[in-house]
This record gives sequence, C-alpha cells and structure tokens, in this order.
Amino acid sequence: MQDELLFEIGTEEIPAGYILPAMHQLEKLMEEKLSSLSLSYSSLKALATPRRLVVSVRGLAAQQPDREEEVLGPPKKAAFTQDGQPTQAAIGFARSRGVGVESLQIAQTPKGDYLMVRVAEKGRPTPELLAELLPEIVTGLSFPKSMRWGSGRISFARPIQWLLAVYNGKIVPFVLDQTASGNNTEGHRFMGRGPFSASGLADYLETLRRAEVMVDPAERRAAVLAEITRAASEVDGTILPDEELVNTVCNLVEKPFAICGTFEERFLALPREVLITSMREHQKYFAVVDKAGRLMPHFIAVNNTRVKTARLGADGHQRVIRARLEDAFFFFKEDQHKTLAQRVEDLSGVIFQARLGTMLEKTARIKALASLLAEKLSPSHRAQTERAAQLAKADLLTSMVGEFPTLQGVIGKDYALLNGESQEVAEAIREHYLPVRAGGALPESIPGALVGMADRLDSLAGCFGIGQTPTGTTDPFGLRRLALGLLHIIAKTGFSLSLPELIDQALALYGDKLTVPRAEAARNVLEFIKGRFVNDLTSQGIPAEAVEAVTSVSFADPADCRRRIDALLAISGQEAFTQLSAAFKRVINIIKENRETTVQESLFQEAAEEELYAAYQSVRRQALPLLEKGGYEEAMAVILLMKEPVDSFFDKVMVMAEDQKVRQNRLNLLTAIAALFLGIGDFSKMYALNQ
Repeated sequence: MQDELLFEIGTEEIPAGYILPAMHQLEKLMEEKLSSLSLSYSSLKALATPRRLVVSVRGLAAQQPDREEEVLGPPKKAAFTQDGQPTQAAIGFARSRGVGVESLQIAQTPKGDYLMVRVAEKGRPTPELLAELLPEIVTGLSFPKSMRWGSGRISFARPIQWLLAVYNGKIVPFVLDQTASGNNTEGHRFMGRGPFSASGLADYLETLRRAEVMVDPAERRAAVLAEITRAASEVDGTILPDEELVNTVCNLVEKPFAICGTFEERFLALPREVLITSMREHQKYFAVVDKAGRLMPHFIAVNNTRVKTARLGADGHQRVIRARLEDAFFFFKEDQHKTLAQRVEDLSGVIFQARLGTMLEKTARIKALASLLAEKLSPSHRAQTERAAQLAKADLLTSMVGEFPTLQGVIGKDYALLNGESQEVAEAIREHYLPVRAGGALPESIPGALVGMADRLDSLAGCFGIGQTPTGTTDPFGLRRLALGLLHIIAKTGFSLSLPELIDQALALYGDKLTVPRAEAARNVLEFIKGRFVNDLTSQGIPAEAVEAVTSVSFADPADCRRRIDALLAISGQEAFTQLSAAFKRVINIIKENRETTVQESLFQEAAEEELYAAYQSVRRQALPLLEKGGYEEAMAVILLMKEPVDSFFDKVMVMAEDQKVRQNRLNLLTAIAALFLGIGDFSKMYALNQ
C-alpha cells in the first residue's frame, strides 16, 4: 500500500502471557518514536501471534518536515566583554552551530539572558529514519524474562528468526545482530511454511491466512470460540465459560483446531473445582457441561495443528488428562483420612511470617478478631463466624491444595461439607479469600465477609507492626491488595465500624511480637488504608475534592465516609452550595487555630451577628439529629440555609474588631458554625470544583 510501513518481528514461540502486553508496547513505542521525529501518519495498528509481533502504519509521511530549532548557548554575561566584544564562549558557540557571531541573538529565560541561535534543520527521508528507528523498536521492547541466543548481543523474549520491514513496497534495510531485514514472512510452522513476500498489511494478512496463520488476535479469538463450541456440541454439551482461558489459548496457537476428549466418569466424584482446575491449569483444556450446568466426562483441547484423525488426536490428550486426574483422585482420597478440624493444630508447623509466628497463631488471632466483628456487626452470625475462622486455613495442609494452590478456600469448602460442617461455615471458608484480584467477586455471606475482614486486618497490623511496609513499587506482602479487599468488603456489606478501634485490637493480639510502637503502627495502618480509599474512589471518577473534603476531616468509618461524600456530591451542583463553600473557605482561613465555640450574646454589637447566631442555632437543632442518624444529604439541605446569614455577616461585620472580647466572640461564633459544617466535611475544599 502507498505510504504504508509494515514491520514484523518473527520469533520462536513467545509465552502466551507475554504476547498481548508486547503487542501494546510495540504500538505505543511506534507512536512515540514517530511523534518524536515529527512523522505524521493516518493510522497505526499492532497485531501478534505466538511467532510474530506486527505493526502497520498507514499514511506515513514520506519525509520529515523541515524544522527550525532554537539552540541556547552560554549566558549573555559570559558571552561578551564589558565593551560589548564577543568572548571565546560566544565565538565557540557560533562556530559549533555553523553561523557567524552576528547571527547570535539574546533569549530571555527564567534563569536570565542567554545566547541563542536559530538553526534550520532539513527533514530527512522516512526510509532513512526507519532504518534507524526499527532496530530501536526491537531493542526497546521489554518482557518479564528475556534471553540471548547464539553470538548475538541483544535480548528478546525468544530468538528472533526473521525481520520483515517494508515501506512503500520497498525493503527498509538494516541488520540487527546477524539478522537482516527483508520483505519475507513465514507461515505456520507445520502447515504453511514460507517464505512468503508481503508489501502491505492487506496482502500480508491474506497471504498468512492461506498459510494457516491468523495474525489478528480478535479474529483468532473468535475462531477459538467457534472451534470449542463446535467440539462441545459433538457430545451435546457446552463450554463452561472461561474468558481467561480463552485469552490464553488464543495466544498459544496461530490457528485453532479443537478436539473433544473423554475421561472416566468415576473422576466426576472429585470436587467440581478440582476437575476444572486440573484440566485448566495443567493442560489448558476447557470443561464441558450439560444443559443443567453439570460437568460432563469430556474436555476440549485446542491444537495448533489440524489432526487428520480426530480419535487419534483425542487419545493423546486423554492419556495425559487421565494421569492428571489419577493424581488428583489419589490426593483427594488421602486427604479424607483427617478432617479440617484435625488439621488445625498442625498449622503450628506452617510459618505465616518469620517474625510474626505460625499459621496456627494467625488462626487464633483471626478467630478473635472475627468474633469481635461479629459481636459488633452481626451477633446472630457469631457462632458460624468463629467456626469458619477456626477452620479457614486448615486446607493449606491438604495434598490437594499442595498440588493446586489456587484452590485454597475452595478445597476448604468442599472438605468442610464432607466433614459435616454447615453450609454457612463451609461457604465462609471459601469466601474469606475473596476478592482474589482487583474487581473480583466479593463475599456474599456475613460470616465470609467477617472472616475475610479479620484476616486482612491481621496481616496489615502485623506487617506494619514490624515495619514491613510497602515502599514505592515494592509490596512483597500484597498489603495494597489486602487493604483494597478490606475496603471493598466493607463497601459491599455497608458495615459501619471504627477502623481505629479494630486496628488497635489487631495490633494488641500480636503481644510482644511487634517492633514498632503500637500507637505509631496504628496511625500508619489507618493512614495506609485511607490512602487506598482515596485512590480507589478517585480512580472510579469521583472528584478528588469531594473525597478530600471528607477524609481530611476524619477517616474512621469507610462506609460513613462514602455516605458523606455522596451527600456532598448530590448537592454540590446547587448555586447556594457553591457560594457557601466559598464563604466556608473564608471562615476556615479566619478562625485558623481557634478552637473555642462559646458564644456570649451580650457581646454582639451588630444585627448581622445576632441574625447569624439565631440562624446557626436553628440549623443546628435541625441538622444534629440528621447527622447522628447518617442523613447527610438532608442535613446538607438544612445547612444551606446558612448561606444568606453568613454572607450578610461578612458584608456587615468586621470579625477582627479592636475590642479583644468582641473579636474572640466573633471567632468563636464562626468556629461553632465550622464545627457544624465539619460534621459532614470540609467543603471549603470543594470550592475549586465549582469554579
């Protein structure tokens, strides 16, 4: 295609998890490089398969535009003598830029006057620039792990086998290590070997389709879904939805070919999640379910090659999965020799953290915290919560979790039911790990939520109590994730609680294990959770001003904080609120450090003082009951009635009167009004939001 760059990095098979991040990196790097060179283009698109990373740039300018650059030289005072003659600094600067001293100009900068020269730079042809840019693109890509090969010096996810670089149908010549660029690509490793020439994206895509390669990840993903659906229909089943596995398989193949396999029905006696995980994690097989959603003794494997005989292809997969399921079946039977309750004491041999003790000690702390939470928040669930907390970590000692670590909690639930525990206790054992990732599912049951909160509070308190806190991008104990999980559970349940009290209790349960003073650790934990609260809400698009208006006043009850934020936002669009927030900002600036709120009516000298005090008393009588029961939006509507009296006060009264008693009385009145407003938040901080 005219004015099109087509660039492909051909490699050995890249790990599936590397491919999409690398594709996005390639797109971003190309955008940045072209922008830095002032090369315009109409569209840019990146594609990828396990054996190639591709980018197409259409409408790419044939040449850089001519540019005039302003280059600064030495300071003016160093460039000329007292009689105005150029010094060697000025002469040298002019010479280095290929101009005469007379072409030098004076530029005013924040640092003072400097010599400056305007240098015209002629734009270079695009092919010439691309020959330098494309190798930089390759070496600029980063991966979780890279490798070197042969005698080459560069590193990449996997060895580079070929480089296709074509602009306007012509090769962009360069050599990277010992690999020279060309206009040839390779097809499927086994079904469509090349080489094949390509001059633009359209013919490149069509050529590779004929060579059994789907380069576009979206097209390949659709093909994966179609193939696995077709294969499952052969046994009147459907695929168990698994978007993550679909994405993984999409990046394991260049073209998908699905096969339906079978395993013995006796394996269906295994817990459902064990079967699914065994197929999914080890072999990347899809589980098959019937119309009622029950697992069937079938699986779907996706191959990268077409199999001539489906039965023979399925046999190979069936031999592999049978061995895996036999192992799982053995682990399952072995685990039944002891109940979860019988395993709890053995947690004394599992270290939670070297300085914080064992998982048995952690279990005791979680149980104590969960019991306290249940007593305060849901007394009717206390017994189930304590039992779930007691058993929550016991499945860590099972062979099944040893083989499938991602099933901790899930195995705990299944084994708890087999051991005769109640459904509520079993469900709480599973749910206390939720959410397992950002945006993941949250506990649905009260005991699950309470045990999950206790577990996270214990870990946060312990790590901060020994000074093991996140720094920069490092967070070895995942404390940011734990704090967010805690906040999301609180938000879902709507529990109203005192974080400072709970943090103090969590720290107290560690006894003499802590090395940071308890009060300091408590402040640090609360501030850390507050930081996650603020970041989480602002990332959801909630204005930072509203979040700060509330959290800057107090952060003890996250659910209550959220209600106050919502109340401020609900009323912030009203003109009266905008004006009152401006007046409140003035109040805060005037009262400064004053904390006294005692007002003596006998010291009033102006009618506006009396009117403001009367309005304050009326509003306070109406607002306080609303604030006490959390009716913040209704309280805000009442507080807005203060707008006119406050405006009138500032228009007619000099707060800083010469008489010290009068001045102090006026400051006390404003402080009392501020204290009422601060029952919701410091909405002077929202003044900028309405400007």
